Amino acid sequence: MVIISNIFKGTAMIDYSPFWETLKKTNENWYTLTSKHHMSHSTLHRLKHNQDISMKTVNDLCRILHCQIQDICVYVPSDEDQPL
Repeated sequence: MVIISNIFKGTAMIDYSPFWETLKKTNENWYTLTSKHHMSHSTLHRLKHNQDISMKTVNDLCRILHCQIQDICVYVPSDEDQPL
């Protein structure tokens, strides 16, 4: 599997590109996620722009799409990660 990272400004450590591939494989789309499942446009915008979302949202997406976390996101190591 090839993962294409959408890291913006070098700060993203979680990449949501797997979500879009998973979404394509289902009967769901942006419209059904917002109208049927009441997901906010803001949340989908954040996913589209690879910004942080809550783990509750990840959980909801896994339930809606009948998938696993790795089908929604992937960790991308970065030299610019915050210090531990």
